Amino acid sequence: MSRTQSKNLTLGVVLILIGSLFLAKNLHVLPYDFFHYLFNWYGWLIMIGLVIMIKHPGRPAGYVLIGIGGIFLLQDLDYLPYIHARIIWPLILIGAGIYYIIRQQQKEIPKGEAPDGSMDFIDDTNIFGGGDVIVESDSFKGGRISSIFGGGSYDLRKSKLSPDTKNVLDVFAMFGGSTIIVPQDWNVRIEVTALFGGFSDKRKTLSGSSVKDPRKQLYVKGFVMFGGGEVKS
Repeated sequence: MSRTQSKNLTLGVVLILIGSLFLAKNLHVLPYDFFHYLFNWYGWLIMIGLVIMIKHPGRPAGYVLIGIGGIFLLQDLDYLPYIHARIIWPLILIGAGIYYIIRQQQKEIPKGEAPDGSMDFIDDTNIFGGGDVIVESDSFKGGRISSIFGGGSYDLRKSKLSPDTKNVLDVFAMFGGSTIIVPQDWNVRIEVTALFGGFSDKRKTLSGSSVKDPRKQLYVKGFVMFGGGEVKS
């Protein structure tokens, strides 16, 4: 199933569920209180989190949204004492920090450059700063980019993708972001989960004479919160 078909299927299922709920309400099958909790703002957070978990298992954004919505739902039901927003937001930042530490431990990225001076992997962290990086590699395999209250630009136009591996570039941004510049003939698949942020594809459309090589595939994955990034060509 293509990505477009998957999105259409998800949208169709969501519309059916919402329509069924309103039908049940109008037929007095479901109590009013159910709709009060379900369609409150925290109810929407929980539903969006569930959709993310179903479509992208293992991505943290779904769990974060469900956790935030669940806390406020339990407060509204008087199962939890009132927690002020001044406490909630620091807890979110702490959770993001824990995720960042776990992410650093889970994915080992080879250090240094290849013998010919090329950079087959990126492993760059920007905290309260950043810069421009030109990557030159004949076998680029991906890597990891972290931007916290900062960011950078990564120019891959002088690089070639590795033909023997799944080339994955993992990005993490919190109150920051990154710009990734790729050759026009690369296929880039963006699978970044965004929470109060975004990661956009701003590549130029190729003319009819320039066709992307299906063998040149780069996956951009990761998580951004209160930040984001973009892919350009």
